[in-house]
Amino acid sequence: MKIIISPAKKMNVDTDTFEIDGLPEFIDDAEILMERIRALSFSEAKALWKCNDKLALLNYERFQKMDLKRSLTPAVISYEGLQYQHMAPGVFTTEALSYIGEHLRILSGFYGLLRPFDGVTPYRLEMQAALSVKGYKDLYDFWDGRLYEKLADDDGIIINLASKEYSRCIEKYITPAERFITIEFGELVDGNVKQKGTLAKMARGEMVRFLAEKAICEPEEIKTFRELGFSYVKELSGAEKYVFIR
Repeated sequence: MKIIISPAKKMNVDTDTFEIDGLPEFIDDAEILMERIRALSFSEAKALWKCNDKLALLNYERFQKMDLKRSLTPAVISYEGLQYQHMAPGVFTTEALSYIGEHLRILSGFYGLLRPFDGVTPYRLEMQAALSVKGYKDLYDFWDGRLYEKLADDDGIIINLASKEYSRCIEKYITPAERFITIEFGELVDGNVKQKGTLAKMARGEMVRFLAEKAICEPEEIKTFRELGFSYVKELSGAEKYVFIR
């Protein structure tokens, strides 16, 4: 069983908490993307990132000085978003760390597919960014089915905790012999499930921590999740989607 999650925009450098366990599997592709972005003017880079001047300058300078093989941070503690704060890998037991090392994968527009302890450096590049490179029209075209091929697991089960922007890199390649189960967190409003971005990110992080602490390897066990007031609703769920309502 593999679990996929999205990255976060905000990143940090922490070379002390955990040791890295190697470089990302698509490091050569990340280098291609790095050189492509380095070739952009500041205004072009800002337009690509769709951010303010301060963030654009920070990331523009990051790419100009970027070293993909030195002073690296394990991916799972490099991202600082709500999902990662609620996952809280810094306080995981040895067993939970081993679990995420085997089962958790982070999708990335820049690195492609990351294992939790792959060494990364701060960057900004969302999967949906309009970046053409090496004849590919965008990053979906650039990565194509390679991320799915690397993710494919022996038991054919993928638990999707990623946003649509990232999960589409995997979902479109799923075969009938596999199970791709999307976890949805929401609230009932007028009989409809409404998902709130902030709460969903928090819940995704809590779910990863729950899976790791319980060492869950069977989809049925996921339904026992109860964090943040969420509970599984059978009537709204199905074989390919587990819905949790708060």
